[in-house]
Amino acid sequence: MEMHEIRYFLAASETLNFHRAADLVHVGQPALTRAIQKLEAELGGYLFHREKTRVRLTDFGCLMRTHLDEVLQRSETAKRTARSFLSLETASLTLGVMCTIGPLRFIGFLNAFRERYPGIEVTVIEGAATHLTDLLTEGKLDVALLARPEPFDHGLKADPVYRERFGIAFSTGHPFEMRNTLHLADVRGEAYLERINCEYGDHIDGLCRNIGFDIRSAFRSEREDWILAMIAAGMGVCFIAEYSASHPGVCHRPVVDPEIIREVSLVSVTDRLPSPVVSAFAEAVKEHDWQMAQ
Repeated sequence: MEMHEIRYFLAASETLNFHRAADLVHVGQPALTRAIQKLEAELGGYLFHREKTRVRLTDFGCLMRTHLDEVLQRSETAKRTARSFLSLETASLTLGVMCTIGPLRFIGFLNAFRERYPGIEVTVIEGAATHLTDLLTEGKLDVALLARPEPFDHGLKADPVYRERFGIAFSTGHPFEMRNTLHLADVRGEAYLERINCEYGDHIDGLCRNIGFDIRSAFRSEREDWILAMIAAGMGVCFIAEYSASHPGVCHRPVVDPEIIREVSLVSVTDRLPSPVVSAFAEAVKEHDWQMAQ
């Protein structure tokens, strides 16, 4: 059964005249007649009573008309949906973003992306890096913005977006504010505020142990906003990436010797064919000037 056969049948059932039906669908009458005969053969019954002076639908034809009209309508709806999706007029994107990434850096990018593709609805899912990686491989995310100190797992493709330095965040007026850079050992003796979801937490702990001390936490939290609020209140210090230390009353100085840098990447599943929406988003990420992003 082909769609043009259905269209020809519906035109004939509307006009009850093969000649007018052929004009309606812009084909010759013989072509329309052959298509309807082929459809009858496929369905296994006559659709029309062909009389000398007129054409009438059979009972079978009346029954099939309802179903075939629904088939045609669904086909047209599918075509319109496909055109809208492929042209990015109507589409959706589910984006995973690590909860340790500061949102301010992405506001300008997301706003520009929305202006460029107003038909794309973006859903942002926030979470820890390991959780987002699981969602990505399960197909519950289209792409994700992630960073980790070790290479990504096999099967994941990571396209670098930007790099940022780790440093120590502290409250305004702290003695650290007088210095341009800090060292890992400078947190010794300070009340430390632990960011539970920090993807570099174990890496930083190991670096500290290598130089002879263990970090002992005064407070621990999954919430980045709580940690920043506690820092601003003078309750302690913590290691954090520079673009995430955005909170009134919070200062940040990069750590040197060793310098710790994280690379935020747009991560996707290697063997998964990207949709037009994902391709458009990836291209926009690539074109954006992240050095100038605020």
